[in-house]
Amino acid sequence: MHLISPEFEALFKDYPLYSQEHQSDPLVLAKIFDPVGSATFYLTEYDPKEANAFSFVTGLQEDEWGYISIKELESIERPLGMKMERDLAWIPKRFSETKSK
Repeated sequence: MHLISPEFEALFKDYPLYSQEHQSDPLVLAKIFDPVGSATFYLTEYDPKEANAFSFVTGLQEDEWGYISIKELESIERPLGMKMERDLAWIPKRFSETKSK
């Protein structure tokens, strides 16, 4: 699955990098997850020029806020050829409303 699409970029039209940095409870616009692992990325901001996003990641060594390359996520290949996926049913919500925080 290609994570970057016109629809994906439209979600972040008003949320470039640093646009929510002073928000105590930022809006999570998209969710990307590993279908065979435990990593989940909750994206709050995105730069279409560099294809970088700011997100909260869970399921790795430590849950934390940070920057991630969406193109790098697209290049990850999991067992049986599976790739990272975007939760197409995700409805934007405040970070405090996500189950994984």
